[in-house]
Amino acid sequence: MATHRPSTTPNGSTTDCQANGSTNGVLTSNGHTNHAGSAEACSKEGVETEGDTRKAALSEAAQEALTEHNLPHTLPSLGEIKRALPSHVFESRVSTSVYYVVKDVAQVVGLFLLADWLWSSCVLPTWVLAVLVPGYWLLQGTLFWALFVLGHDAGHGSFSRSPLLNDAVGNALHGFVLCPYYCWKLSHRQHHAFTGNMDKDEVFYPVRSKQDRQNKFIPVFGFGVSWFSYLFTGYQPRPVNHFNPSEPMFARHMLACTLSITLVICWTVGLWHYALTAGMTKLLLHFAVPEFIFASYLVLTTFLHHTDEHVPWYDDSLWDFVRGQLSSVDRHYGWCHDIVHNIGTHQIHHLFTTIPHYHLEEATRAFRSKFPHLVRKRDESILPAFHRIFFKWIKQRVVPDSTLVHVYT
Repeated sequence: MATHRPSTTPNGSTTDCQANGSTNGVLTSNGHTNHAGSAEACSKEGVETEGDTRKAALSEAAQEALTEHNLPHTLPSLGEIKRALPSHVFESRVSTSVYYVVKDVAQVVGLFLLADWLWSSCVLPTWVLAVLVPGYWLLQGTLFWALFVLGHDAGHGSFSRSPLLNDAVGNALHGFVLCPYYCWKLSHRQHHAFTGNMDKDEVFYPVRSKQDRQNKFIPVFGFGVSWFSYLFTGYQPRPVNHFNPSEPMFARHMLACTLSITLVICWTVGLWHYALTAGMTKLLLHFAVPEFIFASYLVLTTFLHHTDEHVPWYDDSLWDFVRGQLSSVDRHYGWCHDIVHNIGTHQIHHLFTTIPHYHLEEATRAFRSKFPHLVRKRDESILPAFHRIFFKWIKQRVVPDSTLVHVYT
């Protein structure tokens, strides 16, 4: 369901970068405004600001749109929310962060060695291997996803307070799963800087009808395949190639992006050499299938963290930072929730990206206690939740050009 804006909608003045992300944007040749600079600034300042990140005033049409969807007209500022959380949840410890990396890497290596020994030694009957291999793929793919989440935290600066250490860890972990760390770090900052903004968010945003007509956008949800498609083409109609360091979004960080891309290329060459020496079957067994499972996790969780019934998407004139970050959904991933480092505690992660993953649960409890009316939490099992919302997304993802607020119903 969409609520529409009049032909001219006054833009409220803003008080900080979160409420006015369009400042200093760069218009690309394809019409996509690049907000990398402002997105980066917002990402860095988001946990620091004590100011009010709301629009100065809401138009009458905006107020009507919020009322229609039972959305609050006023929200606490980011500073007010921050003061409701224990101060220590913002503190990261290098020793703790490194512990999780070492633990996850050891698990990946240990699982690989065990599976390779069982596969090569023929100590088990073929039918037993046929039963065990899918479980190995699922568990190893989950651990790949856990490594990615730790690299993701490094990109946000929650791994440590050392940018050099963060980028070193991020490049290593993301490079392992074939993701150009620094390029993705920048596009992910765009997502965090404009979460819930249907005109500036990075992925799974509603598409306005004029954009759909111009680009003939076909919704495809290919799980792991979609992840690699996104890395090369972005999410239409706002494309970006994460393997092109000269993209306008990456222009200020071309050297760092080139390094990340080079690391992925080197690792790909290494994997090809492994296939030539050990055989393509082993490459598929130990890397390709777990990689696909990891990528499927990534696409599925990104979709479900920002898409559900009654989770609002806002027109840029109505959006502000706090309102947008609260348009994310907390979910629990069952047996693997702890393995993948509490990535499902998504509202607090979006509000304060530098809270380390090992403090997210505590911060979330404090937030829910102080602001229960702002909580978006779904306890439904993941696959049924995806099945339920996916078809609504397919049918309702294109919205009229004048839409102020869009929710799936």
